[in-house]
Amino acid sequence: MKKDYEYLNQINFPYDLKKIPESKLQNVADEVRKELIEAVSVTGGHLGASLGVVELTVALHYIFDTPKDKLIWDVGHQCYPHKILTGRKDRIRTLRQGSGLSGFTKRLESEYDPFGAAHSSTSISSALGIAEANKLSNKSDNVVAVIGDGAISAGMAYEAMNNAGASKTKMIVILNDNDMSIARPVGAMGTYLAKIFSGKIYFSLRETIKLITSAFSKRFSAKAGKAEDILRSAVTGGTLFSSLGFYYIGPIDGHDLNSLLPILKNAKDTKHDGPILIHIKTKKGKGYSYAEEAKDNYHGVSKFNVKTGEQLKSKVSIPSYTKVFANTLIQHAKKDSKIVAITAAMPDGTGIDLFKKEFPDRAFDVGIAEQHAVTFAAGLATENYKPYAAIYSTFLQRAYDQVVHDVAIQSLPVRFAIDRAGLVGADGPTHAGSFDTTFLTTLPNFIVMAASDEAELVRMINTSTDINDKPCAFRYPRGTGVGVNLPDITDKIKVGKSKVIREGKKLALLSFGARLNETLKASENLKKKGVDITVIDARFAKPLDENLIWQLATTHEAIMTIEEGSIGGFGSHVVDFLSKKGLLDTNLKFRSMTLPDLFIDQDTPDNMYKIANLDANSIENNVLDLLNSNIILQKQK
Repeated sequence: MKKDYEYLNQINFPYDLKKIPESKLQNVADEVRKELIEAVSVTGGHLGASLGVVELTVALHYIFDTPKDKLIWDVGHQCYPHKILTGRKDRIRTLRQGSGLSGFTKRLESEYDPFGAAHSSTSISSALGIAEANKLSNKSDNVVAVIGDGAISAGMAYEAMNNAGASKTKMIVILNDNDMSIARPVGAMGTYLAKIFSGKIYFSLRETIKLITSAFSKRFSAKAGKAEDILRSAVTGGTLFSSLGFYYIGPIDGHDLNSLLPILKNAKDTKHDGPILIHIKTKKGKGYSYAEEAKDNYHGVSKFNVKTGEQLKSKVSIPSYTKVFANTLIQHAKKDSKIVAITAAMPDGTGIDLFKKEFPDRAFDVGIAEQHAVTFAAGLATENYKPYAAIYSTFLQRAYDQVVHDVAIQSLPVRFAIDRAGLVGADGPTHAGSFDTTFLTTLPNFIVMAASDEAELVRMINTSTDINDKPCAFRYPRGTGVGVNLPDITDKIKVGKSKVIREGKKLALLSFGARLNETLKASENLKKKGVDITVIDARFAKPLDENLIWQLATTHEAIMTIEEGSIGGFGSHVVDFLSKKGLLDTNLKFRSMTLPDLFIDQDTPDNMYKIANLDANSIENNVLDLLNSNIILQKQK
């Protein structure tokens, strides 16, 4: 960390912050913001959201007694200032690096992170749980949840507010309203918040602060009196929140410490039984001109030049899988008016923003609402539309009941474009696409594909347009393709048909997904050692290419499956088929390579796959170990 900070050098933990005069807290905020910008310029990360909550973070740690009082950051992508003030400033330049600080809150990292996060809309639920635990334990500790305007639009947040309002349990929710989630918030909640803000209830003047200060004590007395009526007429624009049982205050200027400090202090000190919601207005990217002016306010950035704001982008000209998906879907949509696209608050990340430019009426951003997105897609499918639900693997987990109940059971032809399959690097285990193959292949009526390269992704999209009697999914990794030429949109695959890449006689390697290149590297090395290898691009985990697997099992000494997913996926279905057909009664050796039974911390994707033993060297070693092993799978008697 830089050593020329007048105040930040004195602060290691929040109790150091409390020694700073209140009149100097803006200076502290300015130094935190400067350190934040310089640190993220080195590491990359979620800059815009963190810049927007610098003053709020300083105020919260100044007023509340953390970690005794619990502070929960929804999603956690705005927690970098929090980390700087809670004993981690000397490691802030290790953000999102191997063995470094997580880019989100993480319980194992600090006692100041009472609840880990990385997916949205969990803060109010977890905070209520902690608050109820305090009540049961007769503790008077405060619990504060900070949630953004995008995250509060999700169903889970409403469920939590509904419960909290009825519980009469004291907790404080701070709604950080910055008109931006990852993209612009969509839906009625965004409009509602805008109406509150555009009215005459926005305040930051000292006179209003005095009103709140005096009214707080009266509001929570047995008889509220006239002061409450004045206060409610001034600040209760939040009719919805009030109806849910929250005492609503705001909106207030989230960058004005003169507003924040007295309101937070009174919220902390009040003996009111029941939840309080403080609505603050902030600017994403605040204090860094390039972030303030950017379309996404520098939500997620790579390394960048602080002076120019220029991000250091890769010079590789190979398109990303995401862009290949978007461009291919656009080509099909030009020919088929029934094709529609759905995203859950990730238009840029999924490529649906490109689709929307071409077909604004056929692209739907439903907000942070994966459950709704899936059932919404199912509804479209009932009317003979062809919905493509583009959802990250890690976020599709949030809608599993809808995938089962609303799509699979009804055999509706929803097409799931599963982005970020496999390990994703700096975002770590919370964003890894580890489980989708397993949880989708267990479902009847599902077709599950995985692309080994960008050309195969095009073929799978092409194929999906003709699947009209059941749901299907095709998964693909984060980042750029491997640089192969793309086929046109007429090039399709027979459902359930694998592709033979290389023929041998001794052992067959069946790769499902983007580990195919590593599999081919391993096979080249093995060939040099005299091991004759067959390499298969499996393409389908469901339905399996049973004829090919039978052939391989009866002509090879051993079979090995390789996939970038958890146990229970492609390899498990292959061994189940072999067992049911009695092929394991023979001398056939079998091994399945999957992601290990652990959550792998953030690192570069290459290093993460080495840790997972799914790189070329690990594949080669596993082959040699299997061939030298006397262990043969036997069918259970």
